[in-house]
Amino acid sequence: MKTINVYGSGCKNCVTTAELIQQTAKQLDIDIALSKVTDLQAIMAAGVMSTPAVSVDGKLVHSGSVPDQQKVQDFLR
Repeated sequence: MKTINVYGSGCKNCVTTAELIQQTAKQLDIDIALSKVTDLQAIMAAGVMSTPAVSVDGKLVHSGSVPDQQKVQDFLR
């Protein structure tokens, strides 16, 4: 199981990013544990400079925009 964190304030783009990850994982039949991280100090501690941002198993894989579905597929595999 992959652990996914979506970092952001809870804005529309952050919500869209989390939904896209959940939908893509379901399509690929990949088990994930998805968390939304909205605490500013936790976001900064993760090294995130712009949101929404995504980490997979503790590694920052995307930041600054809603990733497209191909990118989500790439970091879920």
